[in-house]
Amino acid sequence: MADEVVLLDFWPSPFGMRLRIALSEKGIEYEYRQENLRNKSSLLLQMNPVHKKIPVLIHHGKPICESLIAVQYIDEVWNHTNPFLPSDPYLKAQALFWSDYADKKIFDVGRKIWTSKGEEKEGAKKELIEALKLLEEELGDKTYFGGDNLGFVDVALVPFYTWFKGYETFGSFSIESECPKFIAWAKRCLQRESVAKSLPDQHKVYEFIVELRKKLGIE
Repeated sequence: MADEVVLLDFWPSPFGMRLRIALSEKGIEYEYRQENLRNKSSLLLQMNPVHKKIPVLIHHGKPICESLIAVQYIDEVWNHTNPFLPSDPYLKAQALFWSDYADKKIFDVGRKIWTSKGEEKEGAKKELIEALKLLEEELGDKTYFGGDNLGFVDVALVPFYTWFKGYETFGSFSIESECPKFIAWAKRCLQRESVAKSLPDQHKVYEFIVELRKKLGIE
């Protein structure tokens, strides 16, 4: 394994999807290992003993944990093509800021939509739309957050789109009607082969959420 690139992942994870997109954009071949999160492999526990979570990128036998850190690692190691982060320090800082914002906001708020009821659910829906509208403002008239090319924020953010059908179904609302510019951006991203082949279908993720709700006793 010392000379290989290995990705420990779980298919519905938007955090793992980030690494799949990044490796594809860079044209890096790698071994994909699907983890069972109810029975974690000894390799996962060995490579990520602190958090014991996926995704983990293994390069030359060494682990890189936490998805945004791993995407930045991929960008720096394979810097010969398709840079994700700008060279300008300020623009780089802005890209890291918005990626961190998405990291802390979208998934947790989205989870509340399909796990909660009443006022908590309504509050989560409002918070998600507000966050997406803020991201729409940051996108502006650009093709991608990275400008004319897919950038760090795009790689960090577009995987969450795969969970939107679940959010909309259990939240009884339409994200596209509230944030059309954001959805148009996501669909542009999906026109890229690296994104299309790295993201599962929204219906498949929705079915996963349905099963997850059953396991959690949410009906």
